[in-house]
Amino acid sequence: MQNLNEAVTLYPALGEVTPTLASLGASVLEVPAGAVLFDESAPCQGFPLVLSGEVKVSRSSGEGRFLELYRVVPGELCLVSSACLFRGLPLSAQGVTTRPTRLLLIPPETFRRWLETPRFRDEVLGLFAERMADLTSLIEAIAFHKLDQRLARALLGRGQDLALTHQALADELGTVREMVTRLLRRFEREGWVLLAREHIQILNSAALRTLAASASSS
Repeated sequence: MQNLNEAVTLYPALGEVTPTLASLGASVLEVPAGAVLFDESAPCQGFPLVLSGEVKVSRSSGEGRFLELYRVVPGELCLVSSACLFRGLPLSAQGVTTRPTRLLLIPPETFRRWLETPRFRDEVLGLFAERMADLTSLIEAIAFHKLDQRLARALLGRGQDLALTHQALADELGTVREMVTRLLRRFEREGWVLLAREHIQILNSAALRTLAASASSS
């Protein structure tokens, strides 16, 4: 019962849906970090309601690289899952937990019935509007901002000492590790960062902010 109360607190519209969350008898799934919740081209097994933790949703390229689309935290809904259930099509992205995560998985038929509840339907449609704005910004960043500007932005806001691999940054930016390494070495030559194995120390945040800001003004 505590888990159900927690879910309704995070997702208030669940208090009005039929069938009720309590009548489903759904049990909370506890998933470790790094687990694949759903994969591209697979059928959608259900609609996830995240109670704690975080899910990263990414799209893969033909070369095996991944571009992060968005993340789902408690109280938020998954656009890819809802789109899949709306249209009855396979999933268009992969969902991986970034930390230990607790969630409820709502059966597809139940999700479709819940959409008949105006408040829940409005929440899902509101999600589409928010996520579309996020994805539009992502497309703009990829299409119009140079990779060095995007890398500078990715380094900022994480503190001065980053326990981060070049591959992780490449995955985040939707590029290859070699490009990130080349740019980081350029940043190091400029005296902006200091590189070590799986570690980046920020030496000149102001220079990075100047470069990152040029992405917005260009």
